[in-house]
Amino acid sequence: MGLYVCNLNLDHEKKQLYPHGTASFPCAAYQRLYSDRPEHVIPWHWHEEWEIAYVVSGALKFQIPAKSFPLTQGDCIAVNSNVLHGAVAAPEYELQSLVFHPRLITGSSDSAFAIKYLSPLSAHTPFDGFVLKGQEHPAEISCFRQAFEALSQDTPGFEFTVRAALSQICYFLYQHFKPEASQKTAGPNPDQIRIRNMLEYIHTHFPEPVTLPDIARAADIGEREALRCFKRNIQLSPMQYLLKYRVMQGADLLLKERGTSISQIALLCGFDSPSHFSKMFRRFYDCSPKEYRNAVCDDCMSALPEQEDACPAH
Repeated sequence: MGLYVCNLNLDHEKKQLYPHGTASFPCAAYQRLYSDRPEHVIPWHWHEEWEIAYVVSGALKFQIPAKSFPLTQGDCIAVNSNVLHGAVAAPEYELQSLVFHPRLITGSSDSAFAIKYLSPLSAHTPFDGFVLKGQEHPAEISCFRQAFEALSQDTPGFEFTVRAALSQICYFLYQHFKPEASQKTAGPNPDQIRIRNMLEYIHTHFPEPVTLPDIARAADIGEREALRCFKRNIQLSPMQYLLKYRVMQGADLLLKERGTSISQIALLCGFDSPSHFSKMFRRFYDCSPKEYRNAVCDDCMSALPEQEDACPAH
C-alpha cells in the first residue's frame, strides 16, 4: 500500500473525511517532518480509527482534552477512536503513524477479538491516550516499527505482519487497562461532548460575528463554565481559540485561493477589516498575509507529493 503524506482534511466538526487504508485493509501509514512554524501545527481533530504514532526524531507536545504528553525520539503514543487530539513541535520532530480501524484486528464485530478485547477497550473512557516510552516498552515499539516498515515498503504479505504486530500492541493496552475495562464502562465524558459541540459551532460559524454566549449556548452551559471547559481541555479561552481558528483558516485560503484578495479573505474569515486580519496574522505567523502568500505558498506547492494516490486526509 505504501506511504502517505500526512495532510489533514477535516469537516466542520474537525472529523477527518478521508478513509484510512481501504475497505479490505483499513490501515494506512503516514510520515512527515514538522517544525514549530504555525502551518505545521497538527490542529485539534478526531477520527473513528485508532492511531499509533512514533517519534522518529525531535520532540513534541501531544495533546488530548485536559492532557498533554511530552514526547521525544523513540516514544510512541496510542490514541483511542473518536478522541480529540493535536500536536505542536518543540521545536521540530519527524512522526510516523499508523491509523487503523479496530476491525483490522477483530475481523467482525461479533468475533471473540471484538467482544472480549477491543470493543471494551474502545468504549473504556480512561483509555484516551497512552504513551509507550522507548525504554519502558521496547517490545511494543518494536511491533510498531515492524508494522510501519512492512506497510510503508509494501513488503510481500505485509497484511499479516501489520495485523500481527498491531494485535500485540492492542493486547498490551487491553492488559494495561484490564482491571478497569472489566468493570462497568463509564458514560461519555461530559467535557468531551461539550468541547465537541462548542468546536463544531465555532468551525461552522467562524465567518460570522460570534460571541462567548453563542459558543456557550452550543453546549447548553453558562459562559463561565464554557471558559472553564476550554481552559481545562484546550488551554485557551473560547475567544482565543476562535481568533486562532480564523487566522489559520485565513492562512489556508491564502494558499488555496491565490486569486482572492487579502481583503476578501479577511471578510471570509470573520475579521471586521483587512487591517485587523493583518495585525492578528502577523501575531501568529510573524509576517504579513502578503509575505506569507508569496513565500510559504511557493514552498508548499513545491513540496506537494507527485504520486496521485498521496493521502490528503491525515
